[in-house]
Amino acid sequence: MIYKTFQLKKIPDKSIFYLLYGKNEGLKTECINQILERNDGKVFNYEEKQIKDETESFYENVLSGSLFESNKVIIINRASDKIFEITQNLINRNLINIKIIINADLLETRSKLRSLFEKNKDLVCIPTYPDNNETLSKLATIFFKKEDIPISQQNINIIVDKCNGDRNNLNNELNKIKSYILNKKKISAQEILRLINLTENFEVSELIDNCLAKNNNKIINILSENNYSPEDCIMILRTFLSKTKRILKLAIELEKNKDINKTINSAKPPIFWKDKEIVKVQLNKWKTKKIKELIKNINNVELEIKKNQNNSILIVTNFILEKSRTEINN
Repeated sequence: MIYKTFQLKKIPDKSIFYLLYGKNEGLKTECINQILERNDGKVFNYEEKQIKDETESFYENVLSGSLFESNKVIIINRASDKIFEITQNLINRNLINIKIIINADLLETRSKLRSLFEKNKDLVCIPTYPDNNETLSKLATIFFKKEDIPISQQNINIIVDKCNGDRNNLNNELNKIKSYILNKKKISAQEILRLINLTENFEVSELIDNCLAKNNNKIINILSENNYSPEDCIMILRTFLSKTKRILKLAIELEKNKDINKTINSAKPPIFWKDKEIVKVQLNKWKTKKIKELIKNINNVELEIKKNQNNSILIVTNFILEKSRTEINN
């Protein structure tokens, strides 16, 4: 049965199978997070290819129960009609205490998977069409109002035009601006243009995520593939600071509940499903005391590059490489 994205609250709690398809990755992520908020089960993420290669192991996880898991949620990412027979098989079984979310790309009208979910009233089918500029503009306006950042409609239009109808792209741009502006009261059109053009390189967030996850080889690759300017260094450090503060908040919560999945799934604001695994790695790498030290280090590095702008790129890259190598999980 087809549901519009704004009808998610009307979906019966007893629903087990969900199909989300379309090109709007940001909207799909929001929908998946809303579904997860209604279910407190442990989340398992699969790729379609992984399921096809390890079918028996997948069935075992779906069908087996556990004394320690009252509920579970299975998310199948990058799905297509190749998963149709396995999905049909699972639908024919009497599954309990489980939700299965199929996250697919664009599915044609003749798609067997899409047809199955559209015609069966017990299945949930959620198409996610591209956002138009009007919708993205409204979302951006709400964001800037909430963050108390004055901005003109012209500058909002500049940001929206860069997003290609995907609110995930919009969220990335807005978060970059939030990290950059920090304690400033406003941001200029020139600064906005420079920030959003950073997406033509590897995302700065990818650089920082891999540093916090200590993926040293990935860090070296990202740095070698990009030509950052001295002006980019402030943006990199403020993104670093923002993400480190998020990890600190999660680490403090993890110390309380001792459950990493619960910590990540209940995070506010919600963590995108595709980011959850790397956040889990980050939490396993960093303890609260060391995260607080890192925050001080980042602030000190920002002061250093403001005093020595000619060497800012070298200072920042050396700092990132150092933090991606250091063993500090103690």
